[in-house]
Amino acid sequence: MSTIASLPLFHQVAGKQVLVLGDGPAAEPKRRLVERAGGVVVDDFARAVDEGVRLAFIAFDDARACNVAAINARCAGMLVNVVDRPELCDFTTPSILDRDPLLIAIGTGGASAGLAKHVRLRLERVLPETLGALARALEAARPMLRRRLPEGAERRRAVDAALREGGPLDPLDAQSFQRVAAWAEGELAPASGAIFEVILTSPDPEELTLRQARLLGEADLLLLDGDVPSAILARARADATRRMFHVKQGGQEGVKRGSKGGLEGVKTGQDAGNEGSENAPAQPAEANDVVSGAVSGAVSGELSGELSGAASPGLTLILRWRPDQAA
Repeated sequence: MSTIASLPLFHQVAGKQVLVLGDGPAAEPKRRLVERAGGVVVDDFARAVDEGVRLAFIAFDDARACNVAAINARCAGMLVNVVDRPELCDFTTPSILDRDPLLIAIGTGGASAGLAKHVRLRLERVLPETLGALARALEAARPMLRRRLPEGAERRRAVDAALREGGPLDPLDAQSFQRVAAWAEGELAPASGAIFEVILTSPDPEELTLRQARLLGEADLLLLDGDVPSAILARARADATRRMFHVKQGGQEGVKRGSKGGLEGVKTGQDAGNEGSENAPAQPAEANDVVSGAVSGAVSGELSGELSGAASPGLTLILRWRPDQAA
């Protein structure tokens, strides 16, 4: 299992005291950060200890003063952040992309604040300002959605289908927030269920492409062709329906595969069906371990029996275990 260098947490400090020690340009951003989160800045160590403060930012110019203050604060039971001294930190502060109430934190564990900043700047250009409005609209729509879809699993499928790429509430569409009420009331016609296929030749989930991993995390129905490794299935949604599946004659005719492990020409919803109707011949894999694509009409025909009786599946993913095709 892969590990992470830090435990990412969002700490609620509104109305709570936070110790900030130091003067000058290093300390001021920490004061602003605490105040922006609703916290109360305390700049006296003795008072902080007496009043049970649990978070401390230390930003002295003198390195020895930082060392002493960090030891004292930690002995007093505080979690400590020392500016530009990751080896002395119990926690680090990420670069923040704010689409209130949506908050995206980008951290490198103190390795490079500059890298985190420039990743954030790239994302700033991609993510619309209306993401916060979308989040608030989804929160307001919860009661209406619960009345219409009382089952939790059904609600999760509906939300996933709406928010995925090309859906009626696609987060990258700046106007999505305006459609939330109509979607929650069931006024927007649901998109046709998309069907994708992934050919697996390695049991290592780290060899999945980002898009293949995303499909695993979103799929409502998994059709398993072969003994798919448990490490791969662990990346799938826990509530996704799983079924064994075998297509006649290998089912490879008409499958459009992506080169170099990618998804080439992948379509969703109604477009997936149109793509499949082309019945394009399969292309040879290019020494890649995992290839995927939208399924064609040839494979879709075989799916009719598999999908009969399914409760209106959203995204269907066929996982084919083919270790003999490894390069």
